[in-house]
Amino acid sequence: MNRPCFAAPLLFSIGTSLANYALAGFVEDSKASVELRNFYLNRDFRQGNAPQSRTDEWAQGVTGRLVSGFTEGTVGFGVDALGQLGIKLDSSPDRRGSGLLPAGDSGRAADSYSKLGLTAKARVGKTVLNLGTLQPTLPVVMYNDTRLLGSSFRGGVLNSQDIQGLSFNAGRLTRASLRDASSTEDIGYGAASSDHFDFAGANYALTPQLGLSYYGASLQDIYRQQFVGLTHRWPLAEGVVLKSDIRYFDSRDEGRKLAGRIDNRNFNGMIGLEYKAHRLTTAWQYLSGDGDFPFLNGAEPFVANLVTYNLFTRAQEDSWQLRYDYDFAAWGVPGLTFMTRYVDGRNVKTATVKDGREWERDTDLAYVVQEGPLKGVSIRWRNVTFRSGDGLTTDVDENRLIVGYTLALW
Repeated sequence: MNRPCFAAPLLFSIGTSLANYALAGFVEDSKASVELRNFYLNRDFRQGNAPQSRTDEWAQGVTGRLVSGFTEGTVGFGVDALGQLGIKLDSSPDRRGSGLLPAGDSGRAADSYSKLGLTAKARVGKTVLNLGTLQPTLPVVMYNDTRLLGSSFRGGVLNSQDIQGLSFNAGRLTRASLRDASSTEDIGYGAASSDHFDFAGANYALTPQLGLSYYGASLQDIYRQQFVGLTHRWPLAEGVVLKSDIRYFDSRDEGRKLAGRIDNRNFNGMIGLEYKAHRLTTAWQYLSGDGDFPFLNGAEPFVANLVTYNLFTRAQEDSWQLRYDYDFAAWGVPGLTFMTRYVDGRNVKTATVKDGREWERDTDLAYVVQEGPLKGVSIRWRNVTFRSGDGLTTDVDENRLIVGYTLALW
């Protein structure tokens, strides 16, 4: 006599339930967004020996991000995706070079360019391993997001926060995708390429107001670098806060010295005073050694005087900055902000200059729409003036207009 078999349906039901349970966090904790960035850049070169009289380009950028949650279990798994698209709105061969768009062999900016990056990730407790496309924001490698699309790297990064107050990071990067390129290239510095870039370090909060950090990094056969940092936040009175951020880098050549001799020490920092709607900041950089401060292609240097046009990281350069910010919410106009800063660099040493000088002045006016159908749309105008002595760099006057909006899909 045949008897009904309940095992198969039961096993199927159990398996389905387990699968749904395992994927619950993967789906429920996921989020997706689309960032729109409309960017216009006009740069006038103020010296007759410049290869072109001006740079003038306009483009639209679209960046889509999908961040999954993690599957349930002792080891959780997930995947992230980054899609980027840049579209030319206006350019010509005699006005190119803004960094917004890639240019082909013809000298014309590409009509469009795009890139797609995927990242696999695994989590145990508060330790996460990411493998694939990465946009790190660490002292020894900080991705560049100052134009239409952000740069990215390929490799692996491990982040652990299992110890309270401690964030540990370690990783290896092997490829880089520049901010105005669809393709990837070998990790490198200047014209020199390397097989990989290794780093490890940690940030530790001694108190809620005081933090310390240390990182060591090595770009194989090019340079090695050590970083020590200190941040402090000191409430002085009601509405008054003093902030300090001190940084020190020691950079030397390594192995086969594919980029030549590298010898640089960079001590820099910022001290800012906040009082209600006002913020006044002073910053400085003191460089010693025979070479410029090194950092990865596709990255930005983590230094106090990283401003709009110039870096102030040449060999033996000393520079200081004075900056002022104001939030017009104090005047009843929330969303409107103002910033102006001046940076002066001296004692620059190059192959042809022994005591060069350069300075930059930036002014920002930005507004984020607070309500209505355009709520969340940001508009930023930035004006830049840069001058240098002894032919260090071409003098420029520059204006940027950036309109942005980020839409959360879920």
